[in-house]
Amino acid sequence: MLEAILEFVGEFLLQALIQALVELGFHAVAEPFRKTPNPIVAAAGYMLLGVVCGVISLWVVPSHLAPTNWRVVNLVFTPLVIGFVMLLVGSWRAKHGLSVLRIERFAYGYLFALGLALIRFFFAK
Repeated sequence: MLEAILEFVGEFLLQALIQALVELGFHAVAEPFRKTPNPIVAAAGYMLLGVVCGVISLWVVPSHLAPTNWRVVNLVFTPLVIGFVMLLVGSWRAKHGLSVLRIERFAYGYLFALGLALIRFFFAK
């Protein structure tokens, strides 16, 4: 049981790390392109970016970190938690006068994490 919990936490941490790296990359390249895009296009873009990162994560970590019994739970709850974490990051950044990107809102962070989680759910070994 402890092993299953540790593997579930490992899967969560992998997705959180990838999301954090993507966020840092967005901050680095976003400044020159400060236009407000269409929210639907942005949502599709974050979902697609999550899928791309999911594919890349399969090259780095090709097997599931969560045991078979926990994979559906991971698919459902990890994107929700990541979305909430991104909301907290965005709130913290806004509170400190820093720029806030769309991915630092719940819906966009959730869609990114969902795209990544779906790829890992269906294609990890």
